[in-house]
Amino acid sequence: MSEEQVKQIMAGARSEAKADLRLLIAHLFDDWVECHGDRVSGDDAAIITGWARLSNRAVAVIATNKGQELQERLQTHFGSPTPTGYRKALRMMQTAANLKIPILTLINTPGAYPGADAERAGQGQTIAQNLSTMLQLPVPILAIIIGEAGSGGALALACADRVWMFAQSMYTVLSPEGFASIMYKDAHQAEKAAQLMHIEPHWLLEHQVVEAVLPESWLKDDLQFFKSKILQQLQEFDHLSLSNLLQQRQQRFRKF
Repeated sequence: MSEEQVKQIMAGARSEAKADLRLLIAHLFDDWVECHGDRVSGDDAAIITGWARLSNRAVAVIATNKGQELQERLQTHFGSPTPTGYRKALRMMQTAANLKIPILTLINTPGAYPGADAERAGQGQTIAQNLSTMLQLPVPILAIIIGEAGSGGALALACADRVWMFAQSMYTVLSPEGFASIMYKDAHQAEKAAQLMHIEPHWLLEHQVVEAVLPESWLKDDLQFFKSKILQQLQEFDHLSLSNLLQQRQQRFRKF
């Protein structure tokens, strides 16, 4: 992949048009009811959780939030959740499992918040708890990468039965800038690092890291078709027994 193509993917993944997942939720779902708090220490603005209906089918929705105005972006750490946010997401997932409602995650995050306060609050342990729990949840999980999906901060919401990503999105072990800082001691070589990291979605599809690469038009002109594809996937999950669902989910990650 050329450097210019890499730049296009990075720019598309970080597009301002993808920052407002609240707007996407409003367009995709009916009867949206938002839930707040982790029942431990607070309510992280970087994670949105709630209940909704998709064509009269109940779903639990978990999304990252980068925010729109500067004040909101500061509150969300520009889309980087804290331990409070991951506990909030986990609370939602466990409740969905108790109610036997499928889970849908919408991901657009550069990664978990790397601040000292987050580390002191157990950021790594909280992410690990999400990963462990998601592998065992007895309900279907569909994760959709809308823009950025960086490191464990994204994987903590993407340990799913199926992972989809849009054609201009990234699913990476860390940001290209972070990779460049480690490899080349120069964050300005992010495009070069991105080429080495294979950020192109179709490479990830070829290597079975994701199950589908979605056209960008589904977020704009073909939103109804996008909804129908999500519903179709949920219906396919219905044909799997619980034991097969969990076995396939665990095998999906073990093969990596």
